[in-house]
Amino acid sequence: MKEIALNILDIANNSIRAGCKTLKIEIEESEKDNLMKLTITDDGCGMDAEVLKKVTDPFYSSRKTRHIGLGVPFLKQHAEMAGGMFDIKSELGVGTVVTATFVLDHPDRQPLGDIESVMAMIISSNPEIDYYYRHKTDTAEAELDTKAVKEELGDIPITDPEVIKILKDMMSLE
Repeated sequence: MKEIALNILDIANNSIRAGCKTLKIEIEESEKDNLMKLTITDDGCGMDAEVLKKVTDPFYSSRKTRHIGLGVPFLKQHAEMAGGMFDIKSELGVGTVVTATFVLDHPDRQPLGDIESVMAMIISSNPEIDYYYRHKTDTAEAELDTKAVKEELGDIPITDPEVIKILKDMMSLE
């Protein structure tokens, strides 16, 4: 994966397959601290201690369609290659929290990529889930809570192309 946004897409899909009802994706970038922190939190089925130990192994997957799982191992590798750290916590029946940090100016840090389009794809593909998205930098902040947006929309589906365009604008730091 050439962009962190694609890692986020993969981890979000794991959360969705785990049956989450709410998915939080938070990105904090600080040039002052030279750090980017990514946190993905879900309320899916969670993992037991045995699965949690294996989840960073690229040759392990809980899926039956293929026998390797690369999303979590790649995110871990990318974070560590960029001078950062990776952590995953999970509890059966409660959910999972994935945290990755990256040194911003590290030559091996991948770009964030088109996070707004990735988030729009996730939201429009799984509109029944409530998403909370926050991207904060030293100088700007974008925040989106789809539960509140859905309440405001009433009968208009969140998957409507015009709504998706507005959501992308809401997630943009510009």
